[in-house]
Amino acid sequence: MRDTEGLYFDFLSNLTAVDYQTYFAIVYHLNSLPYQHGLVLKVELSGNRSLNELPEIPSLTSVWRTADWHEREAFDLMGIYFEGHPDLRRILLPDDWEGYPLRKDYEEAEKYHGIHIN
Repeated sequence: MRDTEGLYFDFLSNLTAVDYQTYFAIVYHLNSLPYQHGLVLKVELSGNRSLNELPEIPSLTSVWRTADWHEREAFDLMGIYFEGHPDLRRILLPDDWEGYPLRKDYEEAEKYHGIHIN
């Protein structure tokens, strides 16, 4: 899709993760700057909610470089594992944060390092 003549989706403008309670989805917003058209692609993932076995999808960082930080954000906040990502680690929350705050079943922590969170 990126290198195909007539399509040339050369820009990944957004990537987001959605929790539908029974499954997760990754939504890609692709654009072709020279042809001025766009495409929204939705990929459904298994509804595995375990914090030890995260839902997985291949990373697109080798195709669109902008996927790097988008995938890190989806990992950090939703717990989606992007297989093959060159630096998959938290980007917004501390490294030792437990859980994924955008999941519908997330329970807010009362304390973080002994400090009460409101």
